Amino acid sequence: MYTLGFVLTLLGLMGVMLDRKGLEALSYAVVPGLGLWLFGLVTQVSTLGDFFSYSFTDLLFYGGAAMLFRGLSQSKHLAIPASIVALLMMAFFHQNIRPQAEDMPATTQYGLAAEGELLVELSDEDNLERWKRWIGAQGWTTERAFAPEEGARTDLDDYFTVNIPANELSNLEEIITRIESTGWTDWVEPNETIQIELSPARILPKLNKILGVNDPAVEQQWALQVLEMNKLYDLLNSDKVKTRKKAIVAILDTGVDAGHEDLKDNFYSIAKKYNDDPQGHGTHCAGIAGAVTDNGVGVASFARTGDYFQITSVKVLKAGGSGSQQDIINGIITAVDKGADVLSMSLGGFSTQSRQRAYSEAVRYATDRNVIVVASAGNSNRDAAGFSPVNANGVIGVSAIDNQLQRASFSNKVNRIGMAVAAPGVGIYSTKPNNNYAAHNGTSMAAPFVSGLLGIMKSIRPELTNKEAFKILQQTGKNTRDTANTGRLIQPAAAVEAVLDNNL
Repeated sequence: MYTLGFVLTLLGLMGVMLDRKGLEALSYAVVPGLGLWLFGLVTQVSTLGDFFSYSFTDLLFYGGAAMLFRGLSQSKHLAIPASIVALLMMAFFHQNIRPQAEDMPATTQYGLAAEGELLVELSDEDNLERWKRWIGAQGWTTERAFAPEEGARTDLDDYFTVNIPANELSNLEEIITRIESTGWTDWVEPNETIQIELSPARILPKLNKILGVNDPAVEQQWALQVLEMNKLYDLLNSDKVKTRKKAIVAILDTGVDAGHEDLKDNFYSIAKKYNDDPQGHGTHCAGIAGAVTDNGVGVASFARTGDYFQITSVKVLKAGGSGSQQDIINGIITAVDKGADVLSMSLGGFSTQSRQRAYSEAVRYATDRNVIVVASAGNSNRDAAGFSPVNANGVIGVSAIDNQLQRASFSNKVNRIGMAVAAPGVGIYSTKPNNNYAAHNGTSMAAPFVSGLLGIMKSIRPELTNKEAFKILQQTGKNTRDTANTGRLIQPAAAVEAVLDNNL
């Protein structure tokens, strides 16, 4: 809408300024073009500041275009072809100088899984054979969706996928109704997919923070100052902290580059197939939570020493950054069954349903085994209650703030999420595959700050529950400039002190 309006306005200006016979009709495009441009701009930007900034830039373009077309009108023979070339060049130039991913994080996209478009919970295993026969009679196929080790403790082993031919997907609501009418199901929901995208960010001015570590990129990690990591490092170096186990923080994402120079010494492998990252998103999140600190390489993290927790990886997203609800839930089950203490999910998307039962059941499977689940709030500047899996029962959701403690312009609001906190999520510098580093924006970057802190807390008190952990994070956190919509900003040293003091 925005681009169409911009081009129509330029065409209208060309018709007005050239004043050539045959082009009069183009002049009528100015008013509708400006209307579409304004509507598209309002729906595209997320803050009033962005609106004024972008509209000012566009109005300058329009003024320059009008002057250019007026100048070209003096030529009798070249006015029209030259104006067309100028129009195309201006449109191209405009699109390429506009703030793109560098300034405006892409919103998460969603859709249906390519196969197994529906997730169905059967009410009784005795109906399984009849279910399979009925599904076959419809021309569809079905498979068991999940296989948790402790099936008796969850309903997840009652879930099946239904694979529907592409030519029938337009009737999905009718198909769901038909399935529900069999009387053999407790629940039917779409097997939705999400698509994560990394947003490059400008690195903020270097900060001279005395953290007592020698990681060379610390000066580019402004978040360490806001989190007062120097206090945490001092506490972890003291005799006051005693660990009872080495916790495991699982990054459920695109994988993690297990051989990265700043991750390998703090990485625990669940399976070799998870130990690479063709996309880069998972590796970036892993570095935020647990890059090796004080090793003279790269960045610093919560892993002040290797005594508290290790990072592991479970791939739930494909190389392109997409994954289905089934993929993510299977990742939750795998991580829990392999002994993870904290699950960090920097993923999600807008849900077409008010609630998704399978996600909540998967999180319950984790919390029943005393595993804390963390999820990013989402990057759409909307209500996080409409996004999954952050809206699942039992999840600690994480919004993003900038270096002024403002809610990041893209961050979803978490005021309707039962347990939610805030962490830095703008210009976050961290690890990338093949020993690289970069800064990115997103609530994806905020979530692993919380996960890394929880890794330390669980190493000190392994029995710490999700509700107890959230209570500590909330009580020890500090207010942001929009606390109602962000939750409180985590303060690591104070949270660890509260765990040590048994202050639940």
